[in-house]
Amino acid sequence: MDSHWYVLRSKPNKELTLWREVSARGFDCFYPQLHVRPVNPRSRKIRPYFPGYLFLQTDIEQVGTSTFQFMPFCSGFVAFDGVLATVPDHLVQAIRRHVDEINAAGSAEGKFANLKSGDAVTIEGGLFDGYEAIFDARLKGTERVRILLTLLKSRSVGVELPVNQIQRVQPKKR
Repeated sequence: MDSHWYVLRSKPNKELTLWREVSARGFDCFYPQLHVRPVNPRSRKIRPYFPGYLFLQTDIEQVGTSTFQFMPFCSGFVAFDGVLATVPDHLVQAIRRHVDEINAAGSAEGKFANLKSGDAVTIEGGLFDGYEAIFDARLKGTERVRILLTLLKSRSVGVELPVNQIQRVQPKKR
């Protein structure tokens, strides 16, 4: 058996339904999803990591592409010049680990629930890597935060960053 990972496209907002359909037919399918805390309590609490896409592991020569292309809620495979795109196994496993880490942290609300306005943080990655700043607020409905960055003398500038780019500064022990 020569199985590879392929990328299936779903119809808009039908990733979960397509994942259920593919899984019910006995195929190995990976649908990366994030648990979020939306502002509106009636909106979805699970969102796709890659909206409109899921990963399928199968031997396409044995099963055939038509099995999936005519499946309800499916828009076909991702292909380049008529050749189905394959995804290396190590990349799918890395995506699994990354999504699991994000979900284990419990989103920005859970990871930084004890941060208060005025707490010192450091920036990790991005344009301001290594700078120290002051935590201002979590931005509702997003995985972003606002920090106050002191650039010139006592002049502070508000900057919005992804929550994974900040780290709380540990108080110094005396």
